[in-house]
Amino acid sequence: MNNLKLAVEVVRAHNLNPKDGQGSSSPFVELHFDDQKFRTTVKEKDLNPFWNETFYFNISDPNDHHNLMLEAHVYNSNKTTNSKSSLGKVRINGTSFVPYSDAVVFNYPLEKGSLFSRAKGELGLKVYITDDPYIKSSTPRPEVASSSYSSLHSSHDDHLPSQRVEEVVSKVMNNGKKTSRRALYNLPNSNYQQQQVPLPERAINYGVDGMRVDPRPVGMYSGSSSQPNDFTLKETSPFLGGGQVVGGRVKRSDKPSSIYDLVEPMQFLFVRVVKAHDLPSMDLTGSLDPYVEVKLGNYKGVTRHFEKTQNPEWNTVFTFSKDRMQSSVLEVVVKDKDMVKDDFVGTVRVDLHEIPTRVPPDSPLAPEWYRLEDKKGEKKKGEVMLAVWIGTQADEAFSDAWHSDAASPVDILGPLGPSGPSTHIRSKVYHAPRLWYVRVNVIEAQDLVTSEKNRFPNVHVKAQIGNQVLKTKQVQSQTMNILWNEDLMFVAAEPFDDHLILSVEDRTAPNKDEVLGKVFIPLATVERRADDRIVHSRWFNLQKSSASEVEESKRDKFSSRIHLRVCLDGGYHVLDESTHYSSDLRPTAKQLWKPPIGVLELGILNADALTPMKTRNGRGTSDTFCVAKYSQKWVRTRTITDSLNPKYNEQYTWEVFDPATVLTVGVFDNGQSGEKGSNPNRDLKIGKVRIRISTLQTGRVYTHSYPLLVLHPSGVKKMGELHLAIRFSCTSMMNMMGLYSRPLLPKMHYKMPLSVVQLDILRHQAVNIVAARLSRAEPPLRKEVVEYMSDADSHLWSMRRSKANFFRLMSVFNGLFSVSKWFQEVCMWKTPVTTALVHVLFIMLISFPELILPTLFLYMFLIGLWNYRFQPKYPPHMNTRLSCADAVHPDELDEEFDTFPTSRAPDVVRMRYDRLRSVAGRIQTVVGDIASQGERIQAMLSWRDPRATVIFMAFCIVAAFVLYAVPFQLLIVMAGLYVMRHPRFRHKLPPVPLNFFRRLPARTDSML
Repeated sequence: MNNLKLAVEVVRAHNLNPKDGQGSSSPFVELHFDDQKFRTTVKEKDLNPFWNETFYFNISDPNDHHNLMLEAHVYNSNKTTNSKSSLGKVRINGTSFVPYSDAVVFNYPLEKGSLFSRAKGELGLKVYITDDPYIKSSTPRPEVASSSYSSLHSSHDDHLPSQRVEEVVSKVMNNGKKTSRRALYNLPNSNYQQQQVPLPERAINYGVDGMRVDPRPVGMYSGSSSQPNDFTLKETSPFLGGGQVVGGRVKRSDKPSSIYDLVEPMQFLFVRVVKAHDLPSMDLTGSLDPYVEVKLGNYKGVTRHFEKTQNPEWNTVFTFSKDRMQSSVLEVVVKDKDMVKDDFVGTVRVDLHEIPTRVPPDSPLAPEWYRLEDKKGEKKKGEVMLAVWIGTQADEAFSDAWHSDAASPVDILGPLGPSGPSTHIRSKVYHAPRLWYVRVNVIEAQDLVTSEKNRFPNVHVKAQIGNQVLKTKQVQSQTMNILWNEDLMFVAAEPFDDHLILSVEDRTAPNKDEVLGKVFIPLATVERRADDRIVHSRWFNLQKSSASEVEESKRDKFSSRIHLRVCLDGGYHVLDESTHYSSDLRPTAKQLWKPPIGVLELGILNADALTPMKTRNGRGTSDTFCVAKYSQKWVRTRTITDSLNPKYNEQYTWEVFDPATVLTVGVFDNGQSGEKGSNPNRDLKIGKVRIRISTLQTGRVYTHSYPLLVLHPSGVKKMGELHLAIRFSCTSMMNMMGLYSRPLLPKMHYKMPLSVVQLDILRHQAVNIVAARLSRAEPPLRKEVVEYMSDADSHLWSMRRSKANFFRLMSVFNGLFSVSKWFQEVCMWKTPVTTALVHVLFIMLISFPELILPTLFLYMFLIGLWNYRFQPKYPPHMNTRLSCADAVHPDELDEEFDTFPTSRAPDVVRMRYDRLRSVAGRIQTVVGDIASQGERIQAMLSWRDPRATVIFMAFCIVAAFVLYAVPFQLLIVMAGLYVMRHPRFRHKLPPVPLNFFRRLPARTDSML
């Protein structure tokens, strides 16, 4: 039965159009959705009405709800003619519908209801989806717009409470556990006043989280700046699941294509050990602690053991790469766990030539019972249930299986073997927590009580959420009422388990504070908003810090209090990565999300010639895995152990909401498998690749081998190559083109902008929260991995980066410098024919000024058309020359890798400080020269130099008469011809205007 409903809470309207001829209106709202219509009550003569009424629409087709449209029409009720006139409407696409936990009240601007109508103002709605069977669909009101119905309804509702809460406790199964369900209902209140009462949070499982369905070397390039061939990008033509890729196009093969068409098909032997039955006892006590050992050649996998049972159930899957098979017989051995030596219980041998092949979407292979045999091959007591088949990485059992290529052979079995932490080597998909900005507006405190009565308090407020601590400024007051009106910004992640703790503290002595009281606010109870509407403030009583003070306050029935305005800002995008490499630009509130514009598919094929990161049995090796990050979705491939040329062949998919985003893929060495590594508990970085989505052509398959370049204290080093296949598919080209006209960040970043310092602090806190959350997953994404993928240290000072940015800036102005040099050659008549043509073109443009802008834009169009021949055929990659990493001084690298604060010797720090002072001195000189030129311009009319001001004023009056009398075009022609005059009529002294300007006074003589 379909219980899915759309809930629409009509909260309020603001600044409506007056329609009754007396400067007011009598508005009501009419809702249309899925061939259903509901309407609110009429609010008589109110341009800012409050309804607080909730309606529930039945959704006929849950799979098609995102294609439906909700329309909210605001009408003015005319009781004289019993008619209605439009005040505006709101249209909300089905892709914006979210569960109740994500819904917030949003003020939608009113659009015109018809072609000739007018509309202004906003309509506050809260729209969400629920599947609670205890909520019934709303009953439509009669089709009247008269005030008689409104008054009748109002009188009827007077006898009803403004909010009715029904608790319906039902036993429902949620992951095998019984939970209770509460349904909260909100009925309209006709006497609703300006003060809105907040509703309690609903604890309904709406069941719509799963409603969104995720869509599914030939050349070398060194980039614009030359760099060694070893650091270049190489295009490849691999044979993938869809066929061979040649020049970005897939040549289909005769074989049927797989859903994993961006990776090479790899065959694996799958062994599912389900359970055993009626196993014989091996101990004198009659007990048995069974486990199963699956062995194929030199590889084996082991299940966990159960204590004292003869009918264990494992349901464990093992995979063995077909390329590494060293035997034609699979052995499944059941053993008894013992303190000294494990006892043999029985074995099953399976001939691999008889194994069936399974290709999804075939149903899973049914397991079969196999009778145990002894070492001589004779049948004995006990059975084991197995399923054995040949499949590929497209098999649904692949991700949770134990892999032979992710474990060492038996003779070199290390801590990552079958009995080790196999969960640390599996491939997984992670979803980063949804982050919110928490805005705490500390307004004032009243009736504070200090321990010392003979001095004025010096009070500040300390706010804390988790490890984030912020303080307001200290205010000294002659009364016990303190005013701050200061905003503090924090970052919080869902689910909101933390509390906002505010303590009012009095500075009694240097580095000594006295706590005057505390407030504890659960973040789950804080109001959410998706726009810049004002949140209602509240007074909170301050709790005493000691038990004696608590008893005294109860006896006196007196409490200090603090005035706060706290909200969760969902209209911002919480930056948890460097702004230059952002992979997501959507706001936090899901109801503001737009439909995706395309799908990004990534195939992680293999890595080649990796640098050994650890030693095992006297030789260098690596246990590598890849991490890809885009939007809130992180993916991690399985760990391939003991290989410097690992093959992953794993494919992942992301929805793309904005092309101005970046995909990041990193390669790491698994620190949990190191025996003699330098840092066995850390995952060491091998390199990463960044790919900007806007640089990809739609529909093209990019297969390239990317160099993994890492900057070490000894210089830049190539750690290997990573082979990737990437495809970006666009669902709507018009929608994607339209994005280029929209703001890059959500509207709140422009309506209520945050300072650069605030954004840096909040980004650091966001990275810490994401790292802490992902490090608790299984397998964990460790903090060093998250920080490296998010470029957490990109804001720190680096002499190398400063030089690189300076050279980038100079390259931007290279075009202007080239034009200036060419124009100087024209003025010097270096090529007389070119100079003559420029003179003719100049006179033509001045004679017909309407041709100037068309000529300019036509010229730029031709330049773009010419450059189309040289457009890049590959994504950009790391460039050592652009990064100034190919010839960097070792001391500058040592400074870049220094900790913060520094850990170097005082002499080294003094030397670097002196070097920084010299660089800053040159920058200071340039800034001073620019300021001097501006002050000279101001000095023309400021009478600082009376004679210069008189000369300039005389020039201005003469120029006014000349410009009035002489045609402007003639003056421009004369000025142009004078600038481009022949060198015979030039002299080497500076021109008179420049001499006059340089003699003007600046304010440098007033500086100390």
